[in-house]
Order: sequence, then C-alpha cells, then structure tokens
Amino acid sequence: MLTALSVTALTLLLIYSMVTNALPAIQKFGWHFLFTSTWDPVKEIFGALPFIYGTLVSSALALLIAVPISLGIAIYLAELAPQFIRQPLSFLIELLAAIPSVVYGFWGIFGLAPFLRTAVQPFLSKYLGFLPLFQGQFFGVGMLTAGIILSIMIIPTISSISREVFLAVPSNQREAATALGATRWETIRLAVLGYSKTGVWGAVILGLGRAIGETMAVTMVIGNRPQISVSLFAPGYTMASVIANEFTEATGKLYLSSLVEIGVILFFLTLIINGIARFLIWKVSNKAKGRIRE
Repeated sequence: MLTALSVTALTLLLIYSMVTNALPAIQKFGWHFLFTSTWDPVKEIFGALPFIYGTLVSSALALLIAVPISLGIAIYLAELAPQFIRQPLSFLIELLAAIPSVVYGFWGIFGLAPFLRTAVQPFLSKYLGFLPLFQGQFFGVGMLTAGIILSIMIIPTISSISREVFLAVPSNQREAATALGATRWETIRLAVLGYSKTGVWGAVILGLGRAIGETMAVTMVIGNRPQISVSLFAPGYTMASVIANEFTEATGKLYLSSLVEIGVILFFLTLIINGIARFLIWKVSNKAKGRIRE
C-alpha cells in the first residue's frame, strides 16, 4: 500500500511542480495562450496554438494511416492466421514498439524524407494538387513525414491491444453467427467486430495517446517551424517537439514558464486520452467475463 501511494504522491508532486513553474505564463497570457499563434521569445510573446495544431494534425494523420493496417493485422492474427504463424508474427510486430524513437527519426531523415520529397510528394501534388492539403514546396520533412513515422510507431500498440480484445470475445458469439449461416467474414464483422467495437476504440485512443506524446522521432522529421499551414508538405511543430528543442535555450523566466505550460497542457491531454482508452478496454474485458460466467 505504501509503495502504491508513493507512486500516486509522485504524480501529484509532478503536477504541482509543473503548474507552479507555469504560473507566470498562466497569469500573463491566461486563456489567450491556447489561441495565440505568435511565438516570439525576443519580444516575450508566446502562444501555443501552432504546437497544439501540429500535435493534433500529425496524430490524426497517424491514426488515419495506422488504424486500418492495425485492425487488419489484429483480425488476421486473432481469427484467420494458422496457429504456427501467429506467435512469430505477433512477436515481430510487437518488436516495432521496442525500437528506440531516435532510430525511427534517423530512418525518417535519411530514408523516408528523401523518398517522399522525390517520389511521393510530387505524385500527390500532381494528382491531388487541387486540394490545399497537397500544395506547396517539397521539403521531405514536414507534417506528412511526421504522420507516417508516428503511424509506424503506434501500429504495434493498436494491433496488439485489438488482438487481445478480439480474443476476449466469447466463442459462443462466433458459434451463434455460424449456426445462423454467416460466412467467415460475416462472422468476424458481426460477432467479433460488432461485439468488441468499444475495446477497439480504446485501442485506437491509446494509440492516439502514444502519438501525441511522442517526441524524438517527430522532432527530427517534422521541420520544427511554429506556423500553422494547411499543407501536409509544410514543416510544423508539436508540443513535445518545442519542449525538446527549446527548453535548454530558454533563458528568460517567462520563456521557460511558457514551455512548462505547454508541458502541462500535454500532460493533461495524454492523461485524459489514456484514461478514456483504459476505461473502454476495461469495459470490454468485464463484458466478456460476464458472458463467460453466464
């Protein structure tokens, strides 16, 4: 009990320390800090909107790419894959989560970014250039690169949790669908996906929490420019990236306090997201246990 309470106390001390150090910026800028797009350390004018925007856009793009792939992996491993291939393939996919983020960053700089600059971005600009999302210069680094890197990093999280959720579906759900004449895909769609959609949402939200909090890999490939741009080709900035890049350079008290306030925003955002995800996954697990008892 003492060790458990000590962890809780440590979390509370962390919140207290961050809020205390962020007070000068909170008192000076108030709510305008969240909606101001100017970031000028020389004039001591600080606004977090470009970083909030960059965090949300890069994370949303990562989910857009990762969720279909992750669900395909989870469905295959839980429902379709032969027994001899399930464990080795699961291990290889989960191994992606063990790769350090700085390694992803290096690969993004030297491998992914040049490929996007010379092949993918010109292609998207040629055929989808009428959309504001695919207009502008080809930098290689930028929001699109960060989104792709993040999607690769969160695939193991979403796919492994979704797989566990699918395996938690009682077998009588599948048997009932099969008995009613459903095909194998109809059984998966109705009995498995329909039953476990709450847990899948939990896995997706948990992946979103991982994407929002990612720092090193995103910092290396997103371009680090505190401006809001509709184009996915343009450089951007995230909350985690600006803290990593500028914390050691923050000499003024207000400058440092503004960075800490961004950390407070990021902390509470990830805390809320992870809390929602854990609740949804717990709800599915309890539902499955209740069906088994019945």
